[in-house]
Amino acid sequence: MIKLFKYLNWKEWILVLITLLVVAGQVWCNISLPQCTLKISEYLQMPDISLYWTDIVWACIEMLLYAVGVIICAIIANFLASFIVTNLLAKVRGKVFHKVNEFSSEEINKFSIPSLITRCTNDITQLQQVLVTLLTLGLQAPLTAILAIINIVNISKDHSVLQLSWVNVVSVIAICLLVSIIIFTIVPKFKKIQKATDNLNLVTRENLTGLKVVRAYSAEKTQEKKFENVNTKFAKLELFVSKVLAVIEPSLTIIMNVTSLAIVWVIGLLAGENPALLTIMSAFTQYSIFIIMGFTSLSVLFMFIPRGVVSGRRINEVLDTKIILKDGNVLLPSEKGTIEFKNVSFQYNKADAYVLENISFKVNQGQTIAFIGSTGSGKSTLINLIPRFYDCSEGEILIGGINVKDYSQEALHNLIGYVPQKGMLFSGSVKDNICYGKQNATDEEIKNAIRISQSNFVYDFPEGINYFISQGGKNVSGGQKQRLSIARAIIKNPDILIFDDSFSALDYKTDKTVRRNLNKEYKNTTKVIVAQRIGTILNADIIVVLDEGKIVGVGKHVDLLKNCKVYKEIALSQLSQEELQHGA
Repeated sequence: MIKLFKYLNWKEWILVLITLLVVAGQVWCNISLPQCTLKISEYLQMPDISLYWTDIVWACIEMLLYAVGVIICAIIANFLASFIVTNLLAKVRGKVFHKVNEFSSEEINKFSIPSLITRCTNDITQLQQVLVTLLTLGLQAPLTAILAIINIVNISKDHSVLQLSWVNVVSVIAICLLVSIIIFTIVPKFKKIQKATDNLNLVTRENLTGLKVVRAYSAEKTQEKKFENVNTKFAKLELFVSKVLAVIEPSLTIIMNVTSLAIVWVIGLLAGENPALLTIMSAFTQYSIFIIMGFTSLSVLFMFIPRGVVSGRRINEVLDTKIILKDGNVLLPSEKGTIEFKNVSFQYNKADAYVLENISFKVNQGQTIAFIGSTGSGKSTLINLIPRFYDCSEGEILIGGINVKDYSQEALHNLIGYVPQKGMLFSGSVKDNICYGKQNATDEEIKNAIRISQSNFVYDFPEGINYFISQGGKNVSGGQKQRLSIARAIIKNPDILIFDDSFSALDYKTDKTVRRNLNKEYKNTTKVIVAQRIGTILNADIIVVLDEGKIVGVGKHVDLLKNCKVYKEIALSQLSQEELQHGA
C-alpha cells in the first residue's frame, strides 16, 4: 500500500503536510477544551464569584473558539484528505488500466478478467476508504491520546491524586485486549473477502454474457445455485466481519461509561478530605474519554489498514507484473507482407504438452495462406503468434524478413489487420467501430470498406453509419458483427490481413463475395485465413493442414486431396466429389 505513495507529486506531498498540520491543529483545539472547563470550574469555586464574571465569560468565549476551530480543522482535513487520495487513486487506476493494456493473453489469463475488474474497482474503493482514514486518524489518534495522557498526569500531580491515573491505565489495557482479539479474528478474513468478490464477479459476468445459452437450456436453476454458493460464501464472510465489528461500539461505550463512573466514584471518595477536587472531575473525565477515543481510533486503524494492505498488494501485483512481451525498435519491415515460421513450437505457461510443434512455412506478399484442421489442432493459437498475442516458445517468426520480437508492438500491429473469431464491437456508432483502427479515415474509405465487407446493411439502420452499437454489438447479428469487423480491419489498408475463422457466420454467397472483393481490391496484401469450411479456402495459394499441433499437409487444394488423408476427410465431410473438383 505504501508503494502507491510514489505516485504523489511534490505539490500533493505539500498538501499531505498541510493536512497533517491541520489535523494537529484540530487535536490542539480539542485538547484545549477541557482546560477551559477546568478554568470555569475553578472560578465557580471561588468565594466571591462576582469578581470573576469577566474571566468566566472570556473562558467561555475561548472555549467556543476552540470548538469552532475543531469543526473548521476537521472540515479542511477531511476535504484535503479526500482530494489527495482521490487524485492519487485516479492515477493508480489509470496506471492499472494502462498496465493491463500492455498485458499479453498469458498475463490476463494469470489474473483472470473478473479478478482484474475487481482490482480496478472494488480494491481501489477499499484502498480509498483506508487511505482517507489513515490521513485523518493516523496523526489525530496517537496525538490525542498522548496529549490527553500528559494533561491527566499534570492534573493528577497538581492535585496529588495520581491514583486517578490508574483508572485510565485499566481502561486502555481493556481496549487493547478487546481490539487485539478482534484484529486476530477478522484480519485473516479480509483476503478471503476479496477473493470471494472475484468469484462473485466471475459468476455474475458469466451468467450475463451467457444469458441466451442459460435460457436455451433452461439452466436458470443451475446458474442460480452456482451464484447462491458463491454469494452465500461471500455473505458469510461479510456477516462474520460485521458481527465482530459490531461488538466494538457497545464494548467501547461500556468501557467509557465504566471509566467515567470510576473517576466520579474515586473523586467522590477523595472529595471528603479535599472538596477542591470536584473542580477537576469534568476535565479529568473529558481527558479520559479523549484517551479512550484515541486508542479506539488507533484500534480502528489497526483493523482497517490490513484490509487496505490486502487491496494495495492486489493492485501492486498488477503494477509489478513483468511484461513478457518486450518491445523492439524496428518500425518498418524490409520485405513487405512476407510471413515466415521457422521451426516454431509453443506451449502455454506451465503446461506440459506443446500446443504447436515444429511449424515451418513461408508466405509471400499478396499470397493467401489458409489453415484448416480439426477442433483443437492449434489453428487459432498459430495465427495469434503473428501479432504477438503470445510469444513462441521455440523457433522464430519473421514478418517482412524481421523477427516479430524486434518490432515495436505498435509498428507490428500497424502492419496487421486482425479479424477475431468472435466479432467484437465496441459501444459507439457504426462509424466509430469501422474507423477504430484509422481515426482519420475519409468518407470514401468508409464507403469502400463497407462495400468490400458486404456491410451495406448499415444504410438500412435509422441513423445509417451513425447508428449506435450497444456494448459487445448486442443489437446486431453475428454475421453483421463479422462483416463490420472485416470492414474495421481492411480500412487500415494493412500489409497483412488475418481472419480467424471470420467467415463462419456468413452465408455461402456473402462469404464468396467478400473473399472475391478482398482478392480484387487487396492483391498486394497477404491474407492469412483460419477456416472450418473447405469452401472458404479452396482457392488459397497455400493450405496448411494441422492435426494435434503438427503440420500434416501443405499445398494447394488439388494436391492435398491426393496427398493428405486428414484434408481429404475434412473435405469429403463437407462437399461432394463433384463440388471438390469444380472448386468454389
